[in-house]
Amino acid sequence: MQEKIVILDFGSQYTQLIARRIRELNVYCEIYPFHKIPNLDSSVKGVILSGSPYSVRDAESPKPDLSQIKSKMPLLGVCYGAQFMAQHFGGEVLPSDTREYGRANLQFVDTTSDLLKGMSQNSQVWMSHGDTIAKIPENYKVIASTHDVKVAAYKIKGETTYGIQFHPEVYHSIEGKELLKNYVVNICGCSQNWTADSFAQSTIENLKIQLGTDKVILGLSGGVDSSVAAVLLHKAIGNQLICIFVDNGLLRKNEFENVLNSYKGMGLNVIGVDAKLQFLTALKGISEPEAKRKAIGKTFIEVFDAEAKKIKQVKWLAQGTIYPDVIESVSVNGPSQTIKSHHNVGGLPDFMKLKIVEPLRLIFKDEVRRVGKALGLSPELLGRHPFPGPGLGIRILGDVTAEKVALLQEADHIFTEGLKEWDLYEKVWQAGVILLPVQSVGVMGDERTYERVVALRAVSSTDGMTADWVHLPYDFLAKISNQIINKVKGINRVVYDISSKPPATIEWE
Repeated sequence: MQEKIVILDFGSQYTQLIARRIRELNVYCEIYPFHKIPNLDSSVKGVILSGSPYSVRDAESPKPDLSQIKSKMPLLGVCYGAQFMAQHFGGEVLPSDTREYGRANLQFVDTTSDLLKGMSQNSQVWMSHGDTIAKIPENYKVIASTHDVKVAAYKIKGETTYGIQFHPEVYHSIEGKELLKNYVVNICGCSQNWTADSFAQSTIENLKIQLGTDKVILGLSGGVDSSVAAVLLHKAIGNQLICIFVDNGLLRKNEFENVLNSYKGMGLNVIGVDAKLQFLTALKGISEPEAKRKAIGKTFIEVFDAEAKKIKQVKWLAQGTIYPDVIESVSVNGPSQTIKSHHNVGGLPDFMKLKIVEPLRLIFKDEVRRVGKALGLSPELLGRHPFPGPGLGIRILGDVTAEKVALLQEADHIFTEGLKEWDLYEKVWQAGVILLPVQSVGVMGDERTYERVVALRAVSSTDGMTADWVHLPYDFLAKISNQIINKVKGINRVVYDISSKPPATIEWE
């Protein structure tokens, strides 16, 4: 049985980050809403209570039932979690005289505490709270303080229960990883045996049991998630897995042929479907971004369903769903507001009547890449930039035509290959070219031109939730601009997008 840490989520923006930091220690953990506490069997070595946007003094604030946890197993409250345990069990939490947001320093650290062992006096931490613990119950002991916050951390006497008012999971807390390691390894006794190799091996064995001799279909996209899911399934059930790779006409230049060949080279059983005309027909005259996404999604379902019906006795649909998607679907306040429709195959209609299998549903994006490496996937495939499911359809602002797709494919090819030639590709998380719905006056030779404008976009990120624009070298941008204008007939101006997320999104649509 896989040992694990359970994180109870109270709606903090940092909850996923706690999980990521623990997994970096090769310790498996799962996130659950505070009101859906799972069965705490012998595999659960400890519990962490997350932060929250609520104040514990709010009438509607989260109030977890800790009767099966506190004093029965290790428990760590982070920020809201610490304040809840202080208030609920006889202490007092009040609005802070000095609100602490940002960096602070622990002026007192009890290094004899198992939680803080190895940490430094004056250690920098990250605070994010407007309330403070004004009084702790009698059996609580202060183990860390800052200049403004006396109870920065505490321990309950006679229990392995701890509370901290700072966030060890953010990188501003310099020794935060040391604190988390003290908790999960020294206090909870986790053995740090959860690795990409162990995940791959156990997943393959579980898939063999789950699927038996059943047939499975999987929609490949050319991206990392679906590719790693395909290889895991292939190692488990071989040619019982049938992969369908659809050319929607909105892929990068030569991508359909190149990716299809690489899949076949990996030994996958792949059917390539040329559906360019169907997608372009479905998009004809549509300019509104959400309408385009829905038209592309609907057409994909139709094409995928038609191909799936040609395969007899299929019982399972495989998807490349990853853990952030799962967490959002069961979050404290339900799924977050829809900014853009999700393009995953998860939107397949009920009439397909297939059971779902999701080999990657418990791991994060960076972990998917590590699993792919453990499975022997090529660095080129694993290092590919994320590419939107609707493809170039949402990088062409306005209506989509075959002529615009061809223009954008050429410009995008020049930009992408340029990044590789200048050794910039791996320093960028995602890059692409946007075809704008405007034309500009230019001069080529002695002739006046009135042609299209493209915007280059390159961002750095870890998971796509936030992103910064990349400071690409001016001489590189100059060369790419020159190449696009000279080689792609119909484009006479190139601009560079220097917006970060938030407030902008990575894609323009």
